[in-house]
Order: sequence, then structure tokens, then C-alpha cells
Amino acid sequence: MKCPYCNNPNTRVIDSRPSDESNSIRRRRQCDECSRRFTTYEKIETIPLVVIKKDNNREPYDRSKIEAGVFRSCHKRPISIDQINAVIDEIETQIFNLEEKEVPSHVIGEMVMEKLKDLDPVAYVRFASVYREFKDVNTFMEELKKLLGNNNNN
Repeated sequence: MKCPYCNNPNTRVIDSRPSDESNSIRRRRQCDECSRRFTTYEKIETIPLVVIKKDNNREPYDRSKIEAGVFRSCHKRPISIDQINAVIDEIETQIFNLEEKEVPSHVIGEMVMEKLKDLDPVAYVRFASVYREFKDVNTFMEELKKLLGNNNNN
């Protein structure tokens, strides 16, 4: 790592620890030439992921889109931000564990619905109604019956 102060190519790591979110390593370094210290962060390089939309357009994966959908579905529900973030993290882990370069949006949508079904039935129905584009009350009722049937089996 090159020193940001004097551009010397030789620096030493004097301390390493996980960052606050534990998704990177924080390293304190010292320059062998000018002895100044600086901090770097080391993060795992992920495979760039492309989402295939319903119309077959492709766009880069964007976590904020999942966040927006989940937050909207959980609006005014007794669900903490920590629970929501945990669900989003689980979904994202599941997506990246597929180890695919391209993932259809319907696969992501189904993952979100499965997680919301376990988290909160109202949030699940809200998300499903938008995601599945319920055209009328009958399709909405069919989804509710499926949900109620699954809950009675548990």
C-alpha cells in the first residue's frame, strides 16, 4: 500500500480489526519512510450481479430496491428496523449464494415474499399484492386463502 503522504510504496500494518459492520477489515498502517499513519479498509470483492427484469432488460443489482419494497410493506407494522435489516441481509446473502452473474427479478421477488411471510403476514400480503400485480379482489382473496391455509398447517 502506497503512503498517501509521501507516496512511498513501503508501508507496514500495525493494527488490524473488523470494522463496525464486520463486512470489512480496518487496518492501521505506518509508512516506512515518513512514519506517518493512515487507515485502510479491506473488503471482499463481490461478483457484479445483474438483475433480469420482467421485460428482459438487464440492470445492476441494487440493494436499495429491495429495501424500498420491504420498508413499504412493513410501514406502520410492529417490526423493528433491526428485524427489517436482518431480513434484507438474509435475502441478499441468499441472492449472492446463488453464485450467478445474472438473476431474474422474479427469483428475488419470491425470496422477499418468503422472508416477509415469516416476518409479518400483513407485510407479506402488501408486498405480494404489488409484486404479483393483483388485478382484482378474487386474486387477492386467493393469495389470502393460501396464506391462511399455510398458517393453519403450522
